[in-house]
Amino acid sequence: MNKLKTFLPLGLAGLVIAVYAFTFVVQQYEVAIKLRLGQIIGDDYQPGLHFKVPVLNNIKVFDRRIQTMDSRPERFLTIEKKDVIVDSYTKWRISNAAQFFRSTGGSIARTSRLLSERVNTSLRNEFGKRTIQEVVSDDRLALMALLTKEVNENAQDLGIEVVDVRVKKIDLPPEVSESVYSRMRAERERVARDLRAQGGEAAERIRADADRQRTVIVAEAFRESEETRGEGDARAAQIFANAFNQDREFYAFFRSLSAYRSALGQERDVMVLDPDSDFFRFFRDPAGE
Repeated sequence: MNKLKTFLPLGLAGLVIAVYAFTFVVQQYEVAIKLRLGQIIGDDYQPGLHFKVPVLNNIKVFDRRIQTMDSRPERFLTIEKKDVIVDSYTKWRISNAAQFFRSTGGSIARTSRLLSERVNTSLRNEFGKRTIQEVVSDDRLALMALLTKEVNENAQDLGIEVVDVRVKKIDLPPEVSESVYSRMRAERERVARDLRAQGGEAAERIRADADRQRTVIVAEAFRESEETRGEGDARAAQIFANAFNQDREFYAFFRSLSAYRSALGQERDVMVLDPDSDFFRFFRDPAGE
């Protein structure tokens, strides 16, 4: 009984050591490869518990989650031979553990260096096909989708999958920025001049049309006023003629009184008339004879 108590803990400890030595665990977010004396003999391990032979087998476990490589800003030439400073980052993950180990030795730093070279090559190629105007103003989503596809194809030999390549920022060097801004200002000024010229032309056309309409309206109003005045004068003459025909003597007397009032009503007027003229006939004779 005492021997059992003595050897039981030893047996349990030995069992634990044996399990630890002969097994390995792959987590959900990991991929693993099994090596035998440096040669890969297995790489397709599902998450869970797996067996190995101590000393002969060596297990390499890698993180298969998406990794981020934030690249340094680099200068690239456009088709116009102008420099642009591009800041980008890349999302990638391991797709083939065995190839990843063969190509990079499982080193994240070496993978980032090799992937960075491929990303820079693709960026150089794509920016070399475009002008600064296209790089700055065109749709970047299409450019980034094209970059992702191209870099992913070029990175297959590393055993990784490039999930996304994103351009965070595109800057222009100071010497290029000034020339670009000057060209943009010149273009905006040209557009402004064209718009002002079109506006001036439209204004002249509107003023000319307004002057024409004004002339027509004034002429029509003058014609109508003259017609109305002529009709009024005709009616007035008709009324006076009818009144004159009703009592010619009274009409002659009334007109003479109006003439006296108009001629003699001004204090400073001086008239030289013959006393025997018809103008004074009602002064000489109330009957005007």
